[in-house]
Amino acid sequence: PVRVVDMRHELRAGNRSIFSRALHRALESTLNGGQQAILFLNRRGTATYVFCRDCGFVLRCSNCDSPLTFHGARELLVCHHCGRDRRMPERCPNCGNPRIKQFGAGTQRVQAEVERLFPGVRTIRWDWDTTRSKGAHDLILQTFAAQQADVLIGTQMVAKGLDLPLVTLVGVISGDVGLYLPDYRAPERTFQVLTQVAGRAGRGLLGGQVILQTYDPDHYAIQAAAAHDYPAFYQAELALRKELGYPPFRRLIRLEFRDSAEAKAQKEAERLAGLLAARIQELGLRRTDLIGPVPAFFRRVRAEYRWMVVIRAPDPLKLLPEDLPRGWIVDVDPVSLL
Repeated sequence: PVRVVDMRHELRAGNRSIFSRALHRALESTLNGGQQAILFLNRRGTATYVFCRDCGFVLRCSNCDSPLTFHGARELLVCHHCGRDRRMPERCPNCGNPRIKQFGAGTQRVQAEVERLFPGVRTIRWDWDTTRSKGAHDLILQTFAAQQADVLIGTQMVAKGLDLPLVTLVGVISGDVGLYLPDYRAPERTFQVLTQVAGRAGRGLLGGQVILQTYDPDHYAIQAAAAHDYPAFYQAELALRKELGYPPFRRLIRLEFRDSAEAKAQKEAERLAGLLAARIQELGLRRTDLIGPVPAFFRRVRAEYRWMVVIRAPDPLKLLPEDLPRGWIVDVDPVSLL
């Protein structure tokens, strides 16, 4: 069984912990019974980003323009795109105020909170930071399977294929992560990973339960994952994709231009979009349209700005220019629009 917990109700009840009351009670019961638990979080590090509580300034990578993630074990801010790191500043680089702090929950923070709430509990983390050395994956899994740890805290790695009879509880810290990314496959990925991680509990004679924490309990992907109901998700997702003209009803081509100068990337994307729009009108392609030109979701990666144009059509290859200038990346039937 999967219990969906509305975290909005927890806030209204005065619970500001990363654990709902239901998950806290279930963890306590599981540990008292000598059983094991898995806590799943779809992100790594200690915090998701660092910001100033006075001016709102967010610390970003100078190379990629993406928010830096605080990793408490190394006391560093790390870019998860290019790997560049820097020390945590004592004051805000924008306004000089010392009220700069980490925000959000990562695997390290969840581990620390479990150890604070349950003194003596044996925890182990399974994420990118703990598996960079050779053989680390096998060592972590062997340690947990040998019951040398009580709680396994991890990212997507813990969702895949584990068959551990003593795991009677899976807690999903935040089921919403990734659900509203600007990509038509975001609900599908959320449903997929939640269904996978829910399958890790109750694989032995002891049975088990899943507690899924979310701020959007009524979303069809959350509801379907909680019910282990693939047909319900399929029908809801298919109806939405048909309405919006996404695969499998139409095909996509993602055209991306990268350059160290954003003005050049933008200009080139606008130029190509203009040519494509004129071609659509010339050929009278009624079920063909363009998304963009717009900056990519990760606007700057490894010191290059990214602008994109997406062709949405029954046969987008008809529209694809044969003489694209150097610098364009063409992705036919892309698996991601990010």
